Amino acid sequence: MASAPQSGDDVFDQFLADRGHETEPVGWDRSYNKLQCPDCMALHDESADTCGVCGWEP
Repeated sequence: MASAPQSGDDVFDQFLADRGHETEPVGWDRSYNKLQCPDCMALHDESADTCGVCGWEP
């Protein structure tokens, strides 16, 4: 029985994962009751949409 072919994104994600790259979406880290930017580690209130230090957006 044949299976459905993988989409191009699945193949690309697998290619990157095989070479040690992260393919999952990145979001805010949490530090107690604050959000922490995964790029520069700055802390923000839980209502933050972007990092006020480096400009990172989830």
